[in-house]
Amino acid sequence: MSVLEPAGGEEVKQAKEVEDAEKYSFMATVTKAPKKQIQFADDMQEFTKFPTKTGRRSLSRSISQSSTDSYSSAASYTDSSDDEVSPREKQQSNSKGSSNFCVKNIKQAEFGRREIEIAEQDMSALISLRKRAQGEKPLAGAKIVGCTHITAQTAVLIETLCALGAQCRWAACNIYSTQNEVAAALAEAGVAVFAWKGESEDDFWWCIDRCVNIDGWQANMILDDGGDLTHWVYKKYPSVFKKIRGIVEESVTGVHRLYQLSKAGKLCVPAMNVNDSVTKQKFDNLYCCRESILDGLKRTTDVMFGGKQVVVCGYGEVGKGCCAALKALGAIVYVTEIDPICALQACMDGFRVVKLSEVIRQVDVVITCTGNKNVVTREHLDRMKNSCIVCNMGHSNTEIDVTSLRTPELTWERVRSQVDHVIWPDGKRVVLLAEGRLLNLSCSTVPTFVLSITATTQALALIELYNAPEGRYKQDVYLLPKKMDEYVASLHLPSFDAHLTELTDDQAKYLGLNKNGPFKPNYYRY
Repeated sequence: MSVLEPAGGEEVKQAKEVEDAEKYSFMATVTKAPKKQIQFADDMQEFTKFPTKTGRRSLSRSISQSSTDSYSSAASYTDSSDDEVSPREKQQSNSKGSSNFCVKNIKQAEFGRREIEIAEQDMSALISLRKRAQGEKPLAGAKIVGCTHITAQTAVLIETLCALGAQCRWAACNIYSTQNEVAAALAEAGVAVFAWKGESEDDFWWCIDRCVNIDGWQANMILDDGGDLTHWVYKKYPSVFKKIRGIVEESVTGVHRLYQLSKAGKLCVPAMNVNDSVTKQKFDNLYCCRESILDGLKRTTDVMFGGKQVVVCGYGEVGKGCCAALKALGAIVYVTEIDPICALQACMDGFRVVKLSEVIRQVDVVITCTGNKNVVTREHLDRMKNSCIVCNMGHSNTEIDVTSLRTPELTWERVRSQVDHVIWPDGKRVVLLAEGRLLNLSCSTVPTFVLSITATTQALALIELYNAPEGRYKQDVYLLPKKMDEYVASLHLPSFDAHLTELTDDQAKYLGLNKNGPFKPNYYRY
């Protein structure tokens, strides 16, 4: 039986060729589900709860007023219509009497259900997978704890996992990206969800802990976006972490953290690197960001892009998508890069590759999408022109040095939801979006169809890891088999009424391929 080759060192090794897709559990479960239940002994640890007191602040105030205490971003992202009571202090229950959740307002469930139903219309592939496999329940016995953006699209994924037999508990991976009405709809449907838009940092970790630390229920699978959940379980609940059957991670940041654990010999469970699968990187990262970057900027600033000078830091798939969209609207786009290959691609696509310091005084918009930290420093921010817009398209809030702006000499003004003017003593203003966090999911929405591709990939990765026979996957990080990527793509082709050409026997023999795929070698660069 062929197995995937684990990643080693600092590079991701390619998976071995797979000639027979039926050897993989994710394919087998569509037609025949394993009849097994996995039992885990309770092994919970005591944990000291975070304090529940949260503060609220004026939407327009100088940082000097709060320089002696912690800056609360929770109030910054609360609509004026919201009440003053923290969800953690409310007593709420759904129509069935369950209170095993914490959301902003359970009464918004009906509205959220409509949002989910709308998303389902453009996620036909995921719904198709749900219908094909729900009779066999390939995730029966799976107890999945998840930490992702809680949107209508993610709700379709969560409810698909439940339909396939899993029990789910869910928290948000971003304090600003939760759709409150969707979280309410999930809670009404019986999902233990702990999330609301505008969480404080304390709330964020409290919600994650509530998903993990519960009597009588122990997670055996993790679905993560950013690595915070994995890190929390690893640090706070090592006994739980050791009994996890598999981790599925979809972000650059989270994958990087997994490889660090693996390199240090501390990763004691198998993990799937979804981020570097073709169906995630070439679709979600590229096409999703190509459309949502404009949406996020327009909703927050009403900026006109024609003739504007924009610098995009990073020319990976996210950067490529952002640059293509901005160029199409007439913006003058610069690119910064550390990788000569990506830099050459940017040059060939018609973009000028520069150092940030060379153009920082003249650009109108700065966009980061590197996955690194301190890409835009205080020195860069000091040199920006008046009204320069600064935002981040990477997962984590580390790319822009926002902390350096929280000093007494600078004044912060909240001008609209998720838009701050940071004012220098001479009157210069920099427009900071979402406090340096992920722009598109914090300030706008993202295309449902593209998220269907990623969600389907995540569901299949969970099925594969959960049903894999003992020994197939070691304690390491794995890429998804190419056959799985092809299967996900094939599920989405009917939406375009696309018809694949079939190889003849002679053609397949000439190319040395199986007629049913995979159609490209693992070293192929799409």
